[in-house]
Amino acid sequence: MLALALVPQAAGPARAQTITEVVVEGTQRIDPATVRSYLLIRPGDEVDADKLDRSMKALFATGLFADVAIDRQGSRLVAKVVENPIVNRIQFEGNRKLTDSVLIPEIQLKPRQVYTRTKVQNDVNRLIDIYRRAGRFAATVEPKVIELPQNRVDIAFEIVEGDVTSVRKIAFVSNQHFSESRLRDVLNTKESRWYRFLSTADTYDPDRISFDRELLRKFYLAQGYADFRVVSAVAELTPDRESFFVTFTLDEGDRYRFGKVDIQSTLRDLKPEQIRGSVSTEEGAWYDADQVDQSVQRMTDRIGALGYAFVDIRPRISRDRERKAIGVVYEVQEGPRVYVDRINISGNTRTLDKVVRREMRLAEGDAFNSAKMRRSRQRLRFLGFFDKADVTNVPGESPDRTVVNVDVQERSTGEISFGVGFSSSDGPLADIRLRERNLLGRGQDLMIGGMVSGKRQEIDFSFEEPYLFDSNVAAGLDLFKVNRNFQREASYDVDSYGGTVRARYEMSENLRHTVRVFARSETIQNVSSNASRFIREQVGTFNTYGPGHDLIYDRRDDRFDPTDGYFIRLSQDLAGFGGDSDWLRNRLSAGAYYPFTEDFIGSLTSESGYVYDMDQPVRINQRFFVGGDNFRGFRSAGIGPRDRATGDSLGGKRYVVGTASLSFPVGIPREVGMRTFAFSDFGSLWDTDAKGPTVVDENSIRASIGVGLSWRSPLGPIRLSVATPVVKESYDRDEIFRFSFGSRF
Repeated sequence: MLALALVPQAAGPARAQTITEVVVEGTQRIDPATVRSYLLIRPGDEVDADKLDRSMKALFATGLFADVAIDRQGSRLVAKVVENPIVNRIQFEGNRKLTDSVLIPEIQLKPRQVYTRTKVQNDVNRLIDIYRRAGRFAATVEPKVIELPQNRVDIAFEIVEGDVTSVRKIAFVSNQHFSESRLRDVLNTKESRWYRFLSTADTYDPDRISFDRELLRKFYLAQGYADFRVVSAVAELTPDRESFFVTFTLDEGDRYRFGKVDIQSTLRDLKPEQIRGSVSTEEGAWYDADQVDQSVQRMTDRIGALGYAFVDIRPRISRDRERKAIGVVYEVQEGPRVYVDRINISGNTRTLDKVVRREMRLAEGDAFNSAKMRRSRQRLRFLGFFDKADVTNVPGESPDRTVVNVDVQERSTGEISFGVGFSSSDGPLADIRLRERNLLGRGQDLMIGGMVSGKRQEIDFSFEEPYLFDSNVAAGLDLFKVNRNFQREASYDVDSYGGTVRARYEMSENLRHTVRVFARSETIQNVSSNASRFIREQVGTFNTYGPGHDLIYDRRDDRFDPTDGYFIRLSQDLAGFGGDSDWLRNRLSAGAYYPFTEDFIGSLTSESGYVYDMDQPVRINQRFFVGGDNFRGFRSAGIGPRDRATGDSLGGKRYVVGTASLSFPVGIPREVGMRTFAFSDFGSLWDTDAKGPTVVDENSIRASIGVGLSWRSPLGPIRLSVATPVVKESYDRDEIFRFSFGSRF
């Protein structure tokens, strides 16, 4: 409390009294001189009520004192203070979902700081806000202050976390052109369902709701509704405080088509016809704001490739509300001459700066190029080292300078995984992998692993240095030992071990070349007594040495799950340098992916191979086998040359296979990760060195059709397919159903 006592003077004319001494009482840790420094009255000064009032306020403002009183005793001024205690320790009780390491950085109070009730209440409010952002709106926080000797206190925050507050229902008002189910697919927030037990998408988060408003706006703009707006997004908490009802009120507006689309260029020697092919917006098509942005990016990239370093493309929009048309004029101008002043990298506590810098397509002193900045961001994300990799630019110290900021958030790159699964090819399987993809923060990749299945046992070791001697060359070493059971297909087992030394470099952004030298030893063994004589003749151990290379041109949008783009790959291996084999193996593969719509993805892939025997016949374990995973509708090694007398597959030196596929959603929510695909596989395998009256070897085309289902389940990827041959030979081996399941944990 505030206390200010002034001793009244004797009756008569008011006369100010001079202070001869200033006394401080009640201090324990604080030096009395510190208290005097906040007082505005010194010995020799006259008493002034205003100065006394301001002195008390100054002492309270320090936050050091729980109470202050200033009293005049004759000519002495006495300041009595009660110090705030010191925080000895802070504890959290009852928190299980959010650990101490998460909560401690969020609070203001720290050990050895001065305790105040205001700070404690602010921390309580902050903790409640943290729990609400984690989806726990029923959480309560009760502070307990435990007094200790020497004016110290322990603070215990007693927390009742409560259950996660889910989103029970998402509703839309005034949506006339799209169903509620279609709009729910657009949102990041999802309704609570049993299959989302490993997801937090159905947990209420106000920031996510704000982001959903933007997702709805982008969705409608991409569908041509240029006047669309979200009128409101209201979240109502149920009386039991366990869930929310979220309601979006929409104003869809009218749908527009593209009007006249034109390009205007002020760049010298650049004609609009040179870049018109980069524009995907067409007059008469439904307006799509995403296509406008994509056209700007493609034109920027194209103009940059033509040698123009400084370009500014601005789409000028003109809206005709009567005709419901939006005209777009792409104005190509010379942008400001801006150079990269410096590149700042933050967030990489473990990864070395040079690992980040070598993925950047920009360097200090370069002409700034937004396309290269986007490519740098993409390359950083492809590394797999970071959960977040943002590349932005801000103005530099002068108008012609810009600073590129790279902000990354590292993820764990060390993995120890145990896997279990099942596949039609290998039966039950289990594997273990120990891998570090960013060894010592240098970007090096080290892996040791092993796998055991019903038909295969394997041990692997690999190491890769992605930038050997800081050059654009990745060097690696692979070692392996594999035992493969091939009894069902051809009545033999093969035991092999060996290794490969390889080097890879980028010839351009999309063209990669890998060269390698390999050595391996293979033993054909456990040959059945009733196996084909062409297999029994090849029992023994054979060594193979030689060089090889891969050349790949890749324009896919994603290397693992592509939806657009294409690739072409050529692989060649040459054996015959001191070993027991002498052949040239060639493989050519290609694929194209096309999104007919956002959900319907078409693809056409093909692969062919040819082994040329230069001096001696190609052994059975070095021939090609087709069927199973690479030709559904047939067993593994189910087509191609065969010994009719024993049924053994003999493999072939030439093959060609292809697949036409259409992938589309199942009809359940997209985040479940389940998709359906229809496909047709076609191809042939022929040309074997085994010759005899019982051997069949025809280069006739086989074909199959089928459907399948893929699911990124919480327990691992599941893939199954049902296919039936529509063109085949009588000696081929059918297989209608294929199934694979795998998981690592």
